[in-house]
Amino acid sequence: MFEIKNKIAIITGASGALAGSVAKSLARAGVKLALLSRKKSSLQSLLEEIAKIGGKAEAYEADILNEESLQNAKLQIMNDFGRIDILLNIAGGNLPGATIAPDKTIFDLSMDDFKKVTDLNLNGTVLPSLIFGKTMADQKVGVIINYSSMAVERAITRVAGYSASKAAMENFTRWMAVEMATKFGEGVRVNAIAPGFFIGKQNKALLINEDGSFTQRGETIIRNTPMGRFGDAEELNGAIHFLCSDAAKFITGIVLPVDGGFSAFSGV
Repeated sequence: MFEIKNKIAIITGASGALAGSVAKSLARAGVKLALLSRKKSSLQSLLEEIAKIGGKAEAYEADILNEESLQNAKLQIMNDFGRIDILLNIAGGNLPGATIAPDKTIFDLSMDDFKKVTDLNLNGTVLPSLIFGKTMADQKVGVIINYSSMAVERAITRVAGYSASKAAMENFTRWMAVEMATKFGEGVRVNAIAPGFFIGKQNKALLINEDGSFTQRGETIIRNTPMGRFGDAEELNGAIHFLCSDAAKFITGIVLPVDGGFSAFSGV
């Protein structure tokens, strides 16, 4: 029921910490990987790690906001692997101008950065879903998993652009799930996970001081996480394995929190 061996999975934003963790986890399960990044060189160490555990992975240069770039990557992937079973839309991020600093207000928001963040988190999920999802529609089978955020369900301070764009992405997840099931059959499923708070390259300085103690923001998050800690990247992988497998074959259009109870807690 949970078997995913020999599936072909595409991972966008594959040079990131969360993507690297799930890539190695899927490789151990026998999944063959097509890793996408804007620069192949950024994937070299991950390719080496996957090779050491006996996995199979290839790296492809692609800009998730450029249709021609993605189409070229798809042609290469289909030539190398012959099919596409899984798409993990992990690429995303934030910019300073779309974030409200403690000494600023919403009226200091940079619309240029807001648009760029929306482009990255929303359109950077929509475009790969359309291009690689078309192959799944033709096959009548496939799984798309998008990466959302706790910033959708709650009004988390500072991350205005990130929150709005991830909220739109969640809506698109549900919309595309319905579209694929009703027009291309039950074999094509679209879901998302919503990670709680995990420490990565982009947010480490916001959450942990140089001496290893938590920042004020880090302490606030821990107080509002019933399990009382940040997540480990590996703790997302079980949810991904499940959603990719036939164990989840009647599940589409959902957003699965992996958050240590953050979304369930009222704060009091």
